[in-house]
Amino acid sequence: MSSAAWSGLFRTRNVAGLKDCFATLLSWFKDKVHFLREEDNEFLEDDSSSGSSEKSAKNRASSARGSYFGLGLSGFHKISYQDWADLRSSGEIEADPNPPVICVHGLTRNSHDFDKMAARLCRERRVVCPDVVGRGQSDWLENAALYENLQYNADMNALIARLDVPEVDWVGTSMGGLIGMMLAASAKSPIRKMVINDVGPYITYSSLSRIGNYVGRSPEFADLEEAETYLREIHAPFAPMSNKDWRDMARFGVRELENGNLALNYDPKIGDPLRAGLTGFDVNLWPLWDMIKCPVLVFRGENSELLTRETAERMVTTGPCAEVIEIKEAGHAPTLNTARQIGMIRDWLDKA
Repeated sequence: MSSAAWSGLFRTRNVAGLKDCFATLLSWFKDKVHFLREEDNEFLEDDSSSGSSEKSAKNRASSARGSYFGLGLSGFHKISYQDWADLRSSGEIEADPNPPVICVHGLTRNSHDFDKMAARLCRERRVVCPDVVGRGQSDWLENAALYENLQYNADMNALIARLDVPEVDWVGTSMGGLIGMMLAASAKSPIRKMVINDVGPYITYSSLSRIGNYVGRSPEFADLEEAETYLREIHAPFAPMSNKDWRDMARFGVRELENGNLALNYDPKIGDPLRAGLTGFDVNLWPLWDMIKCPVLVFRGENSELLTRETAERMVTTGPCAEVIEIKEAGHAPTLNTARQIGMIRDWLDKA
């Protein structure tokens, strides 16, 4: 919204003029904040071949596993990632016209959260989805105190360097969004555009406490069905989710123990620094938000407690002045796995 429109809102003294100014303001907010109805949440058929470097059919997306070394105070550690390819792998596209997209998951999740999105986006660009250290197929750290933002930022910087490109686009859910915000706020950041999923620069102590209550307290499961039941309970606010999505979450989200039981596929100690950092105060990153210069698109779950509507509205008018899309009936966090949602992300990344 232009400065003239803002000043007109406050300077006008007649009713007609005031109505015009409010109409202008309303129009501007409609352009910046969108709402998706339940009927927009159409589930995608599974067109991916995740975890395999071989294409199962023509024009069928696939991912290959790659890895590199991250470095921290406890030494080197392996970071695993999925590198998605579609027509690029067959030589039908000589070069990607768009910068690659890096998709980073939430605190206890892994790269498979983006399988459906990556399978669609990789038709036009390279898509790379890492397992953050301590999760998925990446190494666990010997010193649990190092599961914090400085380490995560360093590891993601190493991934960007590995891609050897001048700029990247970023999609981050929850923790992945916070990592993206910190990288985007840095001087000479290579992040061109950023999509943040259900997290913002202000996080209440109460919402962090609820996360701390379950992170790292992983029970053992006798089978995948038992694991799925548990995941459906603790991640109930995830939406939209089909029955197959829940099965896939369990399949990719567990590891086998020596006794034959299953456990969640992350280091239980990743929650230790979070709980140690709970001081009774909210997390305030508004100064960091104001340092971000790249365009930002924000997804918010209608019922999210982590990203409140008040915070989302302030994100529209401060810092990079984000666009906000609210997903009906979702909590923390929207899954970004429907055709409608993925299409909105693709179109937003593609527009000039």
